[in-house]
Amino acid sequence: MTRHKPLIGVLGAAGAVGRAAVRELRALGHTGLRLGGRTASALCAVAEEDPTGHDETVWADATAQDGLRAFTEGCDIVLNCVGPTYLLRATVASAALAAGAHCVDVAGDDPAAEDLLKEGDPARDGRTVVLSAGALPGLSSLLPRWLSVQGLDSVSALTAHCGGLETCSPTVARDLMLSLTSGGAAGAAYGEALAAVRGGRRVPRALRTAEDTERDGFPGRVAVQPYLSGESERLAGVLGLDRLDWYNVHPGPRVRALLNLLPASLAAGDEPAELADRLILAADLDLAGRRPYYVMDFALSGTASGQPSTAGLTLRAASSYRLTAAVGALAVDAVLRAEVRAGVHLACDVLDPDTVVRHLRSRGAAELRLTGAAADTEQAEEGVL
Repeated sequence: MTRHKPLIGVLGAAGAVGRAAVRELRALGHTGLRLGGRTASALCAVAEEDPTGHDETVWADATAQDGLRAFTEGCDIVLNCVGPTYLLRATVASAALAAGAHCVDVAGDDPAAEDLLKEGDPARDGRTVVLSAGALPGLSSLLPRWLSVQGLDSVSALTAHCGGLETCSPTVARDLMLSLTSGGAAGAAYGEALAAVRGGRRVPRALRTAEDTERDGFPGRVAVQPYLSGESERLAGVLGLDRLDWYNVHPGPRVRALLNLLPASLAAGDEPAELADRLILAADLDLAGRRPYYVMDFALSGTASGQPSTAGLTLRAASSYRLTAAVGALAVDAVLRAEVRAGVHLACDVLDPDTVVRHLRSRGAAELRLTGAAADTEQAEEGVL
């Protein structure tokens, strides 16, 4: 008897995330993929990277009526790498479920989950949907969870700095516009600037922005913007943190200047599509002549052997898009291995942080540097081995 090989559909396979996700899936041993998108030539170029020549290409458009039917039909699981997230919401996941497939979305936050559960819990049909399987959200919560058990007995406070210098994809630009007024639970905005967690609860205007400063791990002068998202607030609850300070770091002055103007520009009626194009151009200008990079820096405070202690982790990568692709591919692999129960989940709640860290290191997707109790623990483990 021939064993059925799962068919994985990658939507947006020719994009910045999708193309990298295809490579990550192949590295995990998944071949014979279905590549979906709107440009046949670009999809063919991705398919030609497969030395076995077993990938297929199918036209697909998540914004068109019935634009996903031919793509999702016959798939066992769909990996969604297209956006904008807060416009599509659960469109792709719903199409996958209608075709009898599981779905992993590299984005898709609270709004998508709310839409899916309104339609009926996929668990009733034995289907699984994993949302926020990317760099941020996703890895931004998985890494602190992993760090919390690297040499520490308990944790009480986290400070995070995340950001980088890289191109801005059209999807990211449009999602950023939409996140100012949506993206959170129950129709709220994605997060709150200047807010932080104090005493285990959200406190507005607890922190200040620094427009021109220096930060370890980030070369040159940067702007540092406190920002508390729903994901970060949930992370504080999961780890039992008393304090959490989260900062978005902006190394590019042109992007930062435009971000400062966005709320007023949108309120004045400026066209979001035009603002998104300006953001893409600003990112390109900031990057000109410089090497792209993305950094996630976490500092945890707690106890080790009953004494006050700290543990730090700095991740440095060439691209946040590749990080997103890696997490998305790992989520697909976990679902196919039946390691994720049926239902709607966030990636940070169902992926194994150890597996994610090992994959990033083994694939060379990122450099991870540990400090404090975490470094001591790793050195001790290496000594034993």
